[in-house]
Amino acid sequence: MNNNKVCIDLIVPSIEERYNVFIPINKKTIEIIFLLNKAISDMTDGNFIMSDKLSLINADNGAIYDVSKTILENNILNSTKIILI
Repeated sequence: MNNNKVCIDLIVPSIEERYNVFIPINKKTIEIIFLLNKAISDMTDGNFIMSDKLSLINADNGAIYDVSKTILENNILNSTKIILI
């Protein structure tokens, strides 16, 4: 088991898709948003429009994750449901 990554349930409402994604816990949330943005745009052949205004939101409680904190500092764990909006 790799302890420097967590597997999240990523929900992307703008394209009505859901992904299970491994993300590194030591990266800043803003970096992860950028990487997710790029990866989803590449996978959807342009159906997902890249934006620098996206946020990660906890799907269970609506909390917006602090982009200046790492994934670990934001307490994002395995199986956390996260909305990219």
